[in-house]
Amino acid sequence: MIKAEFHTHTRFSHDSAMGRLAYLIMLKIKGVKAVAVTDHNTAEGALYLKPFLEKHGIKVIIGEEIFTSRGEIIGLFLKETVKPGMTPEKTAEAIKSQGGLIYVPHPYDEKRRATVLAEDAIEALKNSIDLIEIHNGRNAKREFSEKQEEIALKYGITPIIGSDAHTFFELGRNYVVMEDFSGPGQMMENIKKAEFVRKDCIRAAHAATRAVRLFKLALSGRFDEIYGIIKRKFGI
Repeated sequence: MIKAEFHTHTRFSHDSAMGRLAYLIMLKIKGVKAVAVTDHNTAEGALYLKPFLEKHGIKVIIGEEIFTSRGEIIGLFLKETVKPGMTPEKTAEAIKSQGGLIYVPHPYDEKRRATVLAEDAIEALKNSIDLIEIHNGRNAKREFSEKQEEIALKYGITPIIGSDAHTFFELGRNYVVMEDFSGPGQMMENIKKAEFVRKDCIRAAHAATRAVRLFKLALSGRFDEIYGIIKRKFGI
């Protein structure tokens, strides 16, 4: 049996500053043996980290959290980046064309409405979706997880829990205890008999990612976007 952690981010995401050493050290401390690296709109983080982490005994699933025209979809076991901005249907096709798994993150979250995949899109893709989160490590309220579990049951989709770690202190808190696996088919079989270990959201993590996002925008000179974020936050 191994600890596997799904849905994590690194410095390759616009809202994370987590480098490979912090990532490795925390996974080692927490005893995580397999991890899905799923940076926003790029598989480059996973491709970069895979040889480094596997040299240190941690299995890496190459993934990407893709922003579609209706919300986010994660692809697992990818070979290359899936282009963001497509419809959910086209995104699903692109993931499957690489032999990947389709994974729906946080299907219900009132705090992150813009990134939640619309339920009618989930219904339309229910026969193609492989996995759906019934708990996300960044859910601000427990009721979000309860509603996510209801959605999984409603459409008969295999449940999973996602860490959604963007910071080193979130790693190793929300994970799956399961038999080891060597590919997507075996992982799907083993996840059905796995144990889910869930922890509540660390509220400070959201503040940390907002700060990182603003810092990265400032570094790239995108001050109009910074103004837009502040305007929305404070209703200016």
